[in-house]
Amino acid sequence: MRIRWLRTCLVAAAAAGAAALAQAGDYPTKPIRLVLGFAPGGASDIVARLLQPELQKRLGQPIVIDNRPGANGNIANEVVARAEPDGYTLLLGNPGPLVLNPYLYKHVPVDPAKAFAPVTQLTESPMVVVVQASSPVKSMRELVAKAKQSPGKLSYGTAGNGSSMHVAGATLEMEAKVKLIHVPYKGSGPAINDLLSGVLDFMPDSRSTTLPLIRDGRLRALAVTGSARAADLPEVPTVAESGVPNFNVTTWLGIVAPAGTPHDIVQKLHAAFVDSMKVPAVAARFDELGTSIKGSSPEAFGRALERERTEARLLVQQTGVSIE
Repeated sequence: MRIRWLRTCLVAAAAAGAAALAQAGDYPTKPIRLVLGFAPGGASDIVARLLQPELQKRLGQPIVIDNRPGANGNIANEVVARAEPDGYTLLLGNPGPLVLNPYLYKHVPVDPAKAFAPVTQLTESPMVVVVQASSPVKSMRELVAKAKQSPGKLSYGTAGNGSSMHVAGATLEMEAKVKLIHVPYKGSGPAINDLLSGVLDFMPDSRSTTLPLIRDGRLRALAVTGSARAADLPEVPTVAESGVPNFNVTTWLGIVAPAGTPHDIVQKLHAAFVDSMKVPAVAARFDELGTSIKGSSPEAFGRALERERTEARLLVQQTGVSIE
């Protein structure tokens, strides 16, 4: 009886392996869902919709964008982590859900270090501190001075608790020795709308969402994060030049799949995303948005995530950022 049972198990395992290989070879045969942890209008949504047509050409199937905002991407993390590891459910994430959340929340639904298979880092971008064009604040120094004059009065919006923007605001508080009001949203799009309407005083955000509004005169750029000025905003000083050192907070976007996704499928997805970003019109659009294209290998992206998690643990300890 035991021999028969073992034989049955071996046959089943062999059949499952064959099915996985066949799946990898035929993939994809149905629409692919790309899950985003933030509301429409933000950097994640802009990049997803920019790549969508090219991905559909290369994969031969519809790419369905599924916005699942809330809990700084934890909701989207759980949706993707619990999906079948067959390449039909992917996550477009940023440092919040993929790196920071486990150090910010007491409990997270899934551990991103274990729940996901890296596919590729899509982009990287320094952040820019912006105010409404009609704001009386004309420089980063003026913003810091105003914050010191009115402790706990100036507000800034972010894409959510624990987002890169939140970390940037907390870092600004620590380095400039000021007290600010953090207002979290379910994505940078709604936050930008409130900044434009005068509800918020300023925002640290990605250039992909702010650059078009800076260029059309609706927002004013005060400073950029990073060690050097941005080529597309050469007149805007760095935060270090503006008297706030140690404020090198950048943001990025990357693609992951559920852990256990077959290697062949991960490689096919990697190629599709990288080739889509190389299309001249797409690359030009990324350049217009002030975003650098990365297209790293799954292995390189995995190593980068490991490094960032080590750095994030220290950063959270230093800034004291936490989410109850």
